[in-house]
Formats: sequence, C-alpha cells, structure tokens
Amino acid sequence: MNEWLKRLLDQALGLWKRWNTTQKVILFGVIGAGILAVVLLTVLSAQPAMEPLISTAITDEDARLKIATKLDELGVRYQLRADNIFYVSDPKAARRAKAILIQEDLIPKGTDPWALFDMERWTITDFERDVNLQRAITQQLEQHILALDDVDNVSVTLVVPETELFSEDQKPTTASVIITPKPGSDFATNRKKVEGVQRLIELAVAGLAAENIVITDQNGLQINDFAGLVELDRLELAKRELKVKQEYENRIRAEMVKGLQNIFGSDRVGFVRIDIDLDTSKVSSKSEEFTPIVMRPDDPKTPYNEAEYVETLPRSTQTQEEHFQGTGYNPEGPAGTEGQTPPAYKDLSNLVGKYDKSVVTRNNEVNKTVTDTEGRPWNINRITAGVGLDGLWKKQYDTNGRLVINPDGSVQRTYLPVTDEEIAKAKKVIQGAIGYDATRGDLVEVQTIPFDRSKQFEEEDAGFRRQMALRRTLYIGLAALGGLLLIALVYRLIAKELERRRRLREEELARQHQAMREAALRTAEEQGVEIELSVEDRARLEMQENAVNMAREHPEDVAQLIRTWLVEE
Repeated sequence: MNEWLKRLLDQALGLWKRWNTTQKVILFGVIGAGILAVVLLTVLSAQPAMEPLISTAITDEDARLKIATKLDELGVRYQLRADNIFYVSDPKAARRAKAILIQEDLIPKGTDPWALFDMERWTITDFERDVNLQRAITQQLEQHILALDDVDNVSVTLVVPETELFSEDQKPTTASVIITPKPGSDFATNRKKVEGVQRLIELAVAGLAAENIVITDQNGLQINDFAGLVELDRLELAKRELKVKQEYENRIRAEMVKGLQNIFGSDRVGFVRIDIDLDTSKVSSKSEEFTPIVMRPDDPKTPYNEAEYVETLPRSTQTQEEHFQGTGYNPEGPAGTEGQTPPAYKDLSNLVGKYDKSVVTRNNEVNKTVTDTEGRPWNINRITAGVGLDGLWKKQYDTNGRLVINPDGSVQRTYLPVTDEEIAKAKKVIQGAIGYDATRGDLVEVQTIPFDRSKQFEEEDAGFRRQMALRRTLYIGLAALGGLLLIALVYRLIAKELERRRRLREEELARQHQAMREAALRTAEEQGVEIELSVEDRARLEMQENAVNMAREHPEDVAQLIRTWLVEE
C-alpha cells in the first residue's frame, strides 16, 4: 500500500514537473472554482425555505393587493412569485398570517379549504387515512388558533361521522373548541374575533356548518352564541349612538363658545348647554311618481316659457269591430217536437235585426320615476341650547380720577347687565351655530346672569392694595433719597465755602509773609547789609521772577492757566 502511494506521488510530481505554467494555472483555477461552488451550495442550502401561505394560486388582482397590504401591516416578510402564490419566511408566520386573513375575511372566494392548511393525504388504508386526516386537521386548527395574539391555550375536538348511504341518515360533522384567552384580552366579548375563529374552523373542516360549532372559554361559557349576544349588540349600538350624540354636541358647543367669546370675551361666557334629540332609527321608503312627457324643453334664454308637455304617448292600439244583420238562429229539437224556447223569445225569432260593435284598446306610456329612499344613519329631531352671559363690572372713580375705596378696603364696583340688543345678537349667533329650525321645535335661551367673581375681586383688591403700598413705599423712599441728596449738597457747599475761606486766609498770610520778607530785603539792601537767604527762599524768589517774566512775555498763556486753576477750584 505504501509503495502504491509512493508510486502515485512520484507520478504526480513527474506530471507536475512536465506541465507548463498555463496548465498549472488552469489546474488551480479548476480547484478554486470547485471550492467556490461547494461554498455557494452550502450557503444557499443553509438559507430557510419559503413557506407557501396558500397553495392555491390567487388570480384576482384586488385580492392579491388586499392580502399584500395586510401582510405589510402585520410585518410579515413575503414574496409573490410568478405562479401568483404568496410565500412567507417560516411556517409559524404562515400559520399566524392564515389565521389573521381568515379572521379578516380576506381569503379569496373559491379557495379550497384544504389549501389553507396545505395537508397531504397518505395513500394507506381508509381507516388510517381518516384518522390521520382528522388528527392533522385538529393539530393544524390548534396551531392556527394559537397563532392569534389573544389566545393563550386551545383545545379542538372534531367529530366526523361515517358516510351513510342515504343523506337523511347522515349525521352532521361537529366541532367543540375550548379557548383560554390571554389576561387582559377582549376575545370573549369581541364578536368580530370570535366570528373569525368560527369561520376559520368552518373552512378547515369539510362539511362543517357554523351551527355545529361550539366555542367556549375556560369557564365553560359559550362565546359564539350570537343569538344570545343580541342584547349586548343593542347595548353596544346604544353606546355608539350616545358617542355620536356627544361628539356632535361638543362640536356645536365649541362653535357657539368660540363665536360668543369673540363678541363678549372669554370670561363672560358660561353655562353653555346643548341637548340634541337624535333619531337613529333606520327608515326606508319607496315612491312612484308619474309626470308628463316633455316634448319641447324650456329655453332659459327667453323670458317666456315655451315648454310643451303631453300627458301620454301611445305605445300600441288594438281595434276590434263586430257587425251582424239578420234573424239570427234559434236552435230547436227534432222535427215534430215542441221546442223549449220561451214564448217571449219565440215572438222575436222571425224578426230581422242589425248589430254593430266596435272596441278600441290603446296602451299609453307615461313618465314614471321610482325612488328608493333610505334615511340617514341619524336624524335631528330637536336642538335646545341654553347660554348664560355675565355683564360688565365697572370700577368707580371720584371727581379726581381716583378709585373709590369701600370702608373694608375693597374697590367699589357697579354691575352693568347685558342689554336686550346684545342678547338678541347672541341668540342669532347661537341659532347660526346650531342650524336653528323653528319647524323642528328648536329652542335657544340666553340669559344675563351675574357670575360669582368674589375670588377674582379679592385677588384684584389684594393686588391693588399691594400696588398702593408699593407706591407709598416708593414715594417715601424717593422723599428720603431727595432729603439725603439735599443734605449732601448743602454739606458740599458748606465744605467748599470753608475750604475757600481757609485757602484765602492762607494766601493772605502767605502774601503778608512775602511782603514782610520783601520789605526786610529792601531794608537790608538800603542799609547795605548782606543777608543770607535759605534755599527755599531763593527758589521761591526765582519762581516769582520767572512767573513775572512769563506774565510779561506770554500774558495769554498765563491768563489761560489762571482760568484753569479757577475752574478746578
């Protein structure tokens, strides 16, 4: 064995060495293509197969559109292939979608009930085939019903009797279903959902009639007894009628309030009450009307009426005429036998007479209009409306334009009721909003009623008192601030005056000292006495000489400098 493998490897190596580059590339290409094919086959085979929703092709385009729309609402991924069959992603989604479609009555007419469950019939013995068929139907029914969101548990029992020779001996197929709804579900009281499950069971079992299906809840109460739900339906209908009445009343009330608030203000409109007597009974009538035939219509461009009418048009005429002249024929018995003709007629037997008869039958046609009228879902018998309007509360002012204050500190007010003219306008607004009809007995009542505004007035008075207190505090504060400013100004003036006097006194003393020094210097110069001056005195003398020289040479600059000093002081 090892020698055979070694020989095989040697042959492969020799063959590889003899091949050129092109042959080697082709070999690698073939190997790569094979690996790619295996990978693609593995990936494609790993993808889940699509499950047919209904194995029967749906040829009706409208039915396909409705089913596709419902599947989109349910969020089920599907495909509609060329054979007009819907395919969904997995069997669970198929069962759920089938149940919803049957409940919504979206299964096309003529669809085979077995196609809904997509079952195969096993070609074995008849007994085993029947048992397996019934078991498969039961399991599929349970799976379909469990796919509903409102069902927690279900148990289905089918009784399919044997086929009898005579139809009168054939027993009906029956089904009993026990459904446990999920907590919080309205399945037991929702008639549409129960009817959907009943229709699903009826379509799933061949020969099963709706009256032979019993559906109960976990408590044993039959929930598909629709005859017993008549009272519940009546209550539900009454609730819907009451809801329609309330919605209509709210809409009219909103229109009334909006119109009145635009006229009188939002805080003066109150006690708006609307009562509508709705007649929700269904009325159907049929009438026939016969009218003349228009031979020539009226021309609206002319001021006169040139229309021509005829009452009837002949459709057919039949004329029948009968003429007779002679003695007539009086039958008698055999010859020699006395006849039984009365004597009165015997006297007339030999008289010659003439008889003419003419009958004309004419069939005429007339215009006939047949009208079938069905009343609206509801009709308004009567509308009543009542509105209360508040007047105006005016604050009282004295001759000085100040508010009049009561002894208790509240503002004095006067009530002005709504005038009759304003009430009449309000009635017109309300009548327009409700579609007033006097022949219907509608009633509109508008009254002026003083609203209780005690709390509002207390808040306004409290705000007024706070405002007055704030104003008083502001006045006192402004007066105090003015006093402080006045005191500061007087103090500033006094301080400046004292400072000016002090400066003048110092200047006067300095001037006197300077005059005394100058006088001493002059005296010393006159006496020829040499006096030594201090450094400060020399500097002061030099500054004075410089100032005197500058004043002589530049008098304008010195004057401007002095003015600046005066302004600063």
